[in-house]
Amino acid sequence: MDSQETVLVTGAAGFIGFHLCRRLLAEGRRVVGLDTLNDYYDPALKRARLAELPPSPRFSFSQTDIADAAALADVFRAEKPAIVVNLAAQPGVRYSLVNPDAYTRSNLVGFQNLLECCRRHEARHLVYASSSSVYGANRTMPFSVDQNVDHPLSLYAATKKANELSAHAYSHLFGLPTTGLRFFTVYGPWGRPDMATWLFAEAIAAGQPLRLFNNGDLSRDFTYVDDIVEGVARLLDRPARPDPQWSGAAPTPGTSSAPWRVYNIGANSPTPVPRLIALLEEGLGRKARIVLEPMQPGDVPATWADTDALQAAIGYVPATPLETGVARFVDWFRRWRGL
Repeated sequence: MDSQETVLVTGAAGFIGFHLCRRLLAEGRRVVGLDTLNDYYDPALKRARLAELPPSPRFSFSQTDIADAAALADVFRAEKPAIVVNLAAQPGVRYSLVNPDAYTRSNLVGFQNLLECCRRHEARHLVYASSSSVYGANRTMPFSVDQNVDHPLSLYAATKKANELSAHAYSHLFGLPTTGLRFFTVYGPWGRPDMATWLFAEAIAAGQPLRLFNNGDLSRDFTYVDDIVEGVARLLDRPARPDPQWSGAAPTPGTSSAPWRVYNIGANSPTPVPRLIALLEEGLGRKARIVLEPMQPGDVPATWADTDALQAAIGYVPATPLETGVARFVDWFRRWRGL
């Protein structure tokens, strides 16, 4: 680690971006945070996250949209980041059904702008958020980076698969090391209000109906945010390298002859969603009013991360049991909501 190098974190006011910035600053890194502070959910939450970061001359923040090519190029010229972590994206599966343009702008145009800036300004490593949603119609568990991911079930998933493909092209053409991380159901303090853990907690706390899809037959590889950040932080100084075993005659999906890699990053431990609800009930001291509903378009019944490749690369082993992580989330949620 070179503490004089700049790490650019896009989506710095977001859930994972905030936690990553805090971790990198604690390590003594120089960090530039970038975010649009848009209103997909309450910008006050995003500003509150930024306010939680410790004051430091090693941190600066720019309210910039990665889809604005000129503004993004200005940031690269001024800050000269050696490492870029792209956590800026339009998230959510269901929202992509009603506002597809937001996904095209942020996840496709914005990511292309980042690739071009990394190339022109010679960043030495781009780490970017992909998603477990790329596995789409695949039902072979656990999900492995060696499996085909050509059947997305939502526009959001398709944009994340497109990011992986675009990154590969830049790695191949320009030698830009890129590492994609397929996140699996991240949860924890300062989370997103549109994600299940927060939605369920809000419904339980307010005594409102809790909508549980696929008639409750769902499981997720819930991954605590600190475990995600640990994996990201370890990868920053390990740029992707060409796989000497890779062959175009028998190509494997997770590696390449270019400096390109994709990894699953998850708990490697699928949990029935009703178990999450039970833990939230316990922490909040109230019972949920569950309403069973059919599966939603674009959703999948289960996720489960095979993290063997990431463990082999950096020794990644998630350390936070669901019971511990949910208790920490509930403690934070109570304070945030003034319960």
